[in-house]
Amino acid sequence: MKLNELLKGDKATILSINASSALRQRFYSFGIMKGEEVEMKECSLGKQTIEVKVGETFVALRIDEADQIIIDTNSH
Repeated sequence: MKLNELLKGDKATILSINASSALRQRFYSFGIMKGEEVEMKECSLGKQTIEVKVGETFVALRIDEADQIIIDTNSH
């Protein structure tokens, strides 16, 4: 499952990130990395962007960025 498929309030654990090196480094700077738990907080109208919580940090992602993050909803 991909991060952009979560519904508001859902939690999941990041399994992998299939992104370019630059985008992966950007994710890491926000705490988005393998093994971290994420929670879907908000979604814009039209689902162009989403807001997720990682640790104590809230991060806004474009839907195409969230599509590159593979998650597991059963392991949190």
